[in-house]
Amino acid sequence: MTDWNKRRARKAEVKARAEQPNHMYGYCRVVHCGKAARAGTGEGLDMVFCRSHADHYSRHGSPYKASYTAAEMRPHRNEARKWLKTNEAEPDVQRALLRVRGLYQQAGPHVEAFRLRGLTPRERAWAAWARLRKASVDPLRVLEVWLAVDGVIAADPQPDNDPEFRRVQLAKLVHRLASGTHKVWPSPGGKVEEMHFYPRSRGRVLRHLGQDLEDALSFLKT
Repeated sequence: MTDWNKRRARKAEVKARAEQPNHMYGYCRVVHCGKAARAGTGEGLDMVFCRSHADHYSRHGSPYKASYTAAEMRPHRNEARKWLKTNEAEPDVQRALLRVRGLYQQAGPHVEAFRLRGLTPRERAWAAWARLRKASVDPLRVLEVWLAVDGVIAADPQPDNDPEFRRVQLAKLVHRLASGTHKVWPSPGGKVEEMHFYPRSRGRVLRHLGQDLEDALSFLKT
């Protein structure tokens, strides 16, 4: 059996399993939810969360807590920016900048955001780092994100202290710095056509980006 046939058979097997409800998994594990976990409905294999909480977890890194808003992040980003301006020459900051530049350089060739289909989550995460490099995003902005997320979680009266939530919050902000692909070209009649494509910010791609940051910057503290 060829690799393609193996993948197709595996996909069919998973699909068949997902469509068979397993009533051992009757309820979502989020307190007071009351909905069935997806494995108990025939809509998936998730034995822990219902569809809505599974989607929330994929997007935010927590099944119940939402990502911090721009308004919530703003004062912490301002503080981080001030701290970095004062301490940019310090050895730890210089080391951190080198680590971020290393992520840029080892990310591989730049891939347009509309050409990500078919890539693995790991490859999509590297593509995000390559977009940052292509856009010449100052590594100081990545350090700003790192410190700001530390600050907002520390100031939160009801934080989610799961490391995965922190990784996803880091990754979402860095993913936003990477933006997307933007094309402009002339069209008949003197008009200008534009295309703006933004990759989705969710799932395992965010986990890889967040882990990259943790591996590179865990030593940096204010």
